[in-house]
Parts: sequence; C-alpha cells; structure tokens
Amino acid sequence: MIIGIGLDMIEIERIDKLLKRQPKALNRFLSPREQELLAGKSLTRQTEFVAGRYAAKEAGAKALGTGIGVGVSFLDMEVLPAPGGKPEMTFDAAVYSRVGLDAAQVRVHLSITHSQSHAVAQVVLEKL
Repeated sequence: MIIGIGLDMIEIERIDKLLKRQPKALNRFLSPREQELLAGKSLTRQTEFVAGRYAAKEAGAKALGTGIGVGVSFLDMEVLPAPGGKPEMTFDAAVYSRVGLDAAQVRVHLSITHSQSHAVAQVVLEKL
C-alpha cells in the first residue's frame, strides 16, 4: 500500500549559484558519505549531483507528509548508490517515529533524473 508520494524539481543553476555564494551550504544538504561521492567529479557534475540529492530529499520529506523543517531535515535523509548504482534513500530511525511509521514496515522507492537545466526526483513510500 502506498503511504506517501513526493515529487520535486529544482533548477541546477540555482544550486550552482548557492554553492558559489555559500560553499559550506553543502554541509546543510549532504551527509559526509554523500559529500565523499563528489570527489573526482567535474564541477558541472558535482552541481548536478547536489541538485539531484536536494530534489530527492525535498521529495522524501513530501512523501512523509511533513516537508523540510517540520519533523525532518536534509541531514535526516541520505541518498547513496546501491551496488548496481541505483540511488537509494534512507531516513534516520528517529524520523519514522516522529511521523508515526514503523521503519521495518516501510520501503522507500526513489528516482532521480536530470536535464541540462533541472533535477527532478520522485519518492514513493510503500507500507509492506
């Protein structure tokens, strides 16, 4: 049963400008493990990566029914690649209790895509 759906789209240029103005903003959006994934990527690809993670986390918060700042923050979520490369989203255990869900009963589905100008992400929460 689907318990939540979230969708978000962000302009990659907006993230680019933000990171140029405030390089430490990365610490507000990405976990240390997510930041490690930036190593070796071109600046363009780094910006796309951050924009995709930003959109994914916004979509994740929407799927939870809270939005960012109301029971969940960017750092309460993490998006890391599975062995095959597919992005997988996880939430801190405390997030589930704050929104009244049992972590063992929730599966998170995530899709991220980019165009030249935008990053888009969709999250579907499924109750097992």
